[in-house]
Amino acid sequence: MAVLRDENYHDMQNKANIQKLRGILEELPDYCRDFFRSISDTTSTRTRLAYGYDIRLFFEFLHATNPSLKDKPMKEFSLSQFNSLTREDLVEYMEYITLYTKDGKEITNDERGKARKLSALRRLFQYLFENEKIEKNTASLIPSPKLHEKAIIRLDPNEVAILLDQVESGEKLTDKELVYHQKTKVRDVALLTLLLGTGIRVSECVGLDLKDLDFDNGGIKVRRKGGYEAVVYFGEEVEEALLDYLEEREAVTPEPGHENALFLSLQNKRISVRAVEKLVKKYASRVTTLKKITPHKLRSTYGTSLYQETGDIYLVADVLGHKDVNTTRKHYADQSEENRRRAANVVKLREKPDQAD
Repeated sequence: MAVLRDENYHDMQNKANIQKLRGILEELPDYCRDFFRSISDTTSTRTRLAYGYDIRLFFEFLHATNPSLKDKPMKEFSLSQFNSLTREDLVEYMEYITLYTKDGKEITNDERGKARKLSALRRLFQYLFENEKIEKNTASLIPSPKLHEKAIIRLDPNEVAILLDQVESGEKLTDKELVYHQKTKVRDVALLTLLLGTGIRVSECVGLDLKDLDFDNGGIKVRRKGGYEAVVYFGEEVEEALLDYLEEREAVTPEPGHENALFLSLQNKRISVRAVEKLVKKYASRVTTLKKITPHKLRSTYGTSLYQETGDIYLVADVLGHKDVNTTRKHYADQSEENRRRAANVVKLREKPDQAD
């Protein structure tokens, strides 16, 4: 007799991703199912689901624009038809995804979005070519979009303090927002303090269970990207905010299935990634209008502060859970922003009266 084990948030997310991918594969030819089976041991369910959405979009494009494919379901697109696709077909697809309409909504892709979709397509073509299902790897002929460096957005130390003060006071919230603020203030302070004080990902944060907290050692157990577990340590400010929240959390009766969740929504269910994104946006918009602050930007804020305090890029990589230290170095060891700020006051346009000869 099989023993049922207590499923955590990440197990349930993986199951949901698998079910969604199965639904997508029902619409696609069988050779696509073979492709996904081939990468199942080397990719996460989240990655495979993203590939599924992107590959389905390509087949939807072919169904809508290719005269030889318009009159048949996508599932019946044969390998010979797939093999007949030309470079021009793929170039047209890359142009199409720049701006297209789906379910009545306009959807755009910047250079990074287009690069991700091309990457999924390349892997499918490569699999079919290497397994001798098609005669040519047409996707390899399409160059990747040029990726321009984006400015790294993070909060300055004074903005961090203002943000946490704003969460505690609710000073700039609307009357409607204040009604909810009275119910969520302690939770929101704990959640944002945790994100800012540890640099964990929002998915790691919402996946935390009560048993993942270890106040004796000052750490939390998180499930990292890739599925492995790690302990992240926190300081006194995070500990204090969490203890305040736990005192309030004990008085709440969670909905069935959400008893273990650390952070609960107003519906007494595990808080979602989307809900955390919305609450960060709500509070951060009262602090700065020049920066679009997201949970990931709070992670960047922590990483930057940790690097500036320690100068140890390997420590930052380890704490943030980066597998490649070059990823960390690229984001946190770049001092160009500070240099540009210093440059702002170097060039004088006019002398002040008391400085004139």
